[in-house]
Amino acid sequence: MGIVGAGTWGETHAGIYNDHAFAETVAVCDKDRAKAEALAAKFGVKEIYTDYKEMAEKANCDAIAIVTPDFLHADIAIACANAKKHMLIEKPLATTRKDVLDMVEAIEKNNVRVMVDLHNRWNPAIDTTKQAIDAGELGDMYSAYARLNDVKWVATDMLPWAAQSSILWFLGSHSLDTLQYLLGSKVTRVYSVAREGILKGLGVDVPDMYLTTLEFENGCVAQMENGWITPNANTCINDIKYTVLGTKGMINMDCSSHTMIQQVTEDKVITPDVLVRNKVDGWVKGFAYESIRSFIDRMIDGKPFLVSLEDSANTSLALLAVLESAANRMPVNVKY
Repeated sequence: MGIVGAGTWGETHAGIYNDHAFAETVAVCDKDRAKAEALAAKFGVKEIYTDYKEMAEKANCDAIAIVTPDFLHADIAIACANAKKHMLIEKPLATTRKDVLDMVEAIEKNNVRVMVDLHNRWNPAIDTTKQAIDAGELGDMYSAYARLNDVKWVATDMLPWAAQSSILWFLGSHSLDTLQYLLGSKVTRVYSVAREGILKGLGVDVPDMYLTTLEFENGCVAQMENGWITPNANTCINDIKYTVLGTKGMINMDCSSHTMIQQVTEDKVITPDVLVRNKVDGWVKGFAYESIRSFIDRMIDGKPFLVSLEDSANTSLALLAVLESAANRMPVNVKY
């Protein structure tokens, strides 16, 4: 594996690859050479690059993980595809229609395998719900609700590039992909409204939240809530809740403010993360890690990825319609 992007999540990728019985990290690329060198030193990686094109052409790797800000994926992915490198791309696939189409064209032309890390499909609650739906236990799917928010700290401190992105790309990509996965259908029309002001007052020029109505090809309807303004004192960084309703039953999911475990001191209450990024005996086990591990497993056994290229492209295209709708305050048909 080669890695483009030597930040926190790039380090996560390197650790998972090196722990896997059939993978290793052999090359690291970052425009900041000091960051690339630090990551390489930590994991004993010998190949260090500051130019992703050079890495794609020269690195002794079979596949490359693209772990950069979302708006930088396209050029890197196209260069990797042209170099015949398989790819694991952090979500979303891309943030413009042109980038999505150009990437898909290059990937298909060069016959390389690509998975986008829409890791909520590895969420135990989502997976259990999907099994119930597929078994017909809820009847025909009818409607759904998705709520995936972050505390303000993520936009103000964690992500230096938050103003160049959107909560829709950062979390809405997970929400929309999950809804399409559970409901078994593509989004055909959206209507979204946004509100801004809180983050702008904190120096981050980006909308605070989006509330979106989604209509699906199979007739299902859903509500999707994504925001970056949950108070920082929330007991969990993420606020993750889903509901799916069928003609014969319903499932409610609370993946963040659950009551499985709470840590209370004189100063604060914390809901420890036992789902997304937890560890057992030093081994990463959360679903955000399992998706990365699954990429290696599917590269080895040749089976289809849980997230197809078409799935991830459709998610990006639907989110572009959501952004257009929020800007114009009008319903928008999704253009695939």
